[in-house]
Amino acid sequence: MDFTWVIVIIVLVLGVVIGNITLLKYSAKFKFPTPLKTEDGKGQNTKTDDSSTQSPQKKSKGFDDDDGAG
Repeated sequence: MDFTWVIVIIVLVLGVVIGNITLLKYSAKFKFPTPLKTEDGKGQNTKTDDSSTQSPQKKSKGFDDDDGAG
């Protein structure tokens, strides 16, 4: 096999590996919403639009929290 093809394959593999590592680091900063639990342990299927009735604890588990990070 030609030496240039070996270099090209090595560069492509390193690019994919480094790209995946940087993507994992970047995506670790996101907060994913967790389903709200009711007292009986089942997930809550209905969501109200009135955010004033939600407790601060429930708001911090979803996208509704505003921590100032953009």
